[in-house]
Amino acid sequence: MLFNSLQFVFFFPVVTVGYFWLPHRVRWLWLLAASCVFYMAFVPIYILILAITIAIDYVAALLIDKAGGRARLRYLVISIFSTCAVLFVFKYFNFFNSNFLAAAQFFQLNYPAPVLDVLLPIGLSFHTFQSLSYVIEVYRGNQRPERHFGIYALYVMFYPQLVAGPIERPQHLLHQFREVHSFDYQRVANGLKLMAWGMFKKVVIADRLALLVNAVYGNPQAHDGPALVVATIFFAFQIYCDFSGYSDIAIGAAQVMGFRLVDNFNRPYSARGIADFWHRWHISLSTWFRDYVYIPLGGNRVSRPRWYLNLLLTFTISGLWHGANWTYVFWGLLNGMYLVAEHATAGLRAHAFKYTGLDRFPAVRSTMAISATFGLVCFAWIFFRARSLSDAWYIVTHLAANDSMALDLAWWSAFLTVEKSGMTIFDFVLAIAAIAFMEVFHFVQGHSTVRTMLVTRPWPIRYGFYYLLVTSVLVLGVFQTPQAFIYFQF
Repeated sequence: MLFNSLQFVFFFPVVTVGYFWLPHRVRWLWLLAASCVFYMAFVPIYILILAITIAIDYVAALLIDKAGGRARLRYLVISIFSTCAVLFVFKYFNFFNSNFLAAAQFFQLNYPAPVLDVLLPIGLSFHTFQSLSYVIEVYRGNQRPERHFGIYALYVMFYPQLVAGPIERPQHLLHQFREVHSFDYQRVANGLKLMAWGMFKKVVIADRLALLVNAVYGNPQAHDGPALVVATIFFAFQIYCDFSGYSDIAIGAAQVMGFRLVDNFNRPYSARGIADFWHRWHISLSTWFRDYVYIPLGGNRVSRPRWYLNLLLTFTISGLWHGANWTYVFWGLLNGMYLVAEHATAGLRAHAFKYTGLDRFPAVRSTMAISATFGLVCFAWIFFRARSLSDAWYIVTHLAANDSMALDLAWWSAFLTVEKSGMTIFDFVLAIAAIAFMEVFHFVQGHSTVRTMLVTRPWPIRYGFYYLLVTSVLVLGVFQTPQAFIYFQF
């Protein structure tokens, strides 16, 4: 079920009202049933896959808690292997199989290559990682195993963050299902405001930008440099508004009922470096890889070459997590290379700023850092969005290809026709205005959350903003064909 669908318009109030109306002792059952309905709205039969994963990790955690010595590790390995096996079959089998076939053909070997004709279950990577965090934390002794099977199943299947996160840790979320959540007007209002803000980012900005991005990246060879540059910048804002919009709606929907989910984004395009960017972007996933991959590899507590290798390995694995395609692998590797270069040149850059005197102008230095970071991130997004490495290479090598860089109205009119890109001049101007509005809002927001920032404003400003937000969603939102959130495919 999509958050931006008519189904959800009816689903959300029914589930929320039912949650507050029912006695506390059966609320978990109501939420679990609602989460099953939410998930089965996509492909009903795949609920069985989720049930198998839940059962495996539930039993494994109990066995880990009872066992001692090497038996604990053995149960952990069995749990991780079983859970990841499901992910491998549905997401990665055909990818590795096709690469083995290509290698066999290169060496003229006979390799029978069966192909699995299966549809990737929605959100499989997300609830797999949430399940893994549970058994790992039980193994480490940071979490007692949940003995109530229904509560544990709800921890994995909680509908707001079931499909695309945030990826929660058991210490933060599990106990909340036992808490009594009473109706609180201010909390409910704050949650609804956050949902409205997320919906604005999704249907007004992201889905409108998708019109041009899909057309250009769907056939990059038909476009020249300016079109490729604009589409790449548009995609940077599309994926941010799409994914952070989902997170805002998920966090807001949970907050309405009294649940606290972790924040997943913190103005990532204000980052002053690649490391800073990854502290702000998809925070729940970044911290997951930090805690369960990067630190176990040794983190930065090793020699400098090994530290750099740990960064490259972590980000390459992160790229593969995003999708079974070499474009994602290269995207992850490229971000790892960015981080290695950033750490390796830290001293050199500090000396350069001091030598040029720019260290006396922090505003200029900050602007340069933000601009450079945004440019590097946009360049990496090319590989994330491109359908293949060959398409990505074409885009990279043709970003500056154009006979004339004049951006007059006639040029834009030719470029932005419905026939060529699916986006009109009105859509283009509206998208730019909406992005500008969002960035101004982020600037005013500063380091506070959206909800905190709004509460502290005078009531005319608050209610004027709410009216503008809701009206924009209803009037300017792209609803003709509701588009799935980008991260649903992961």
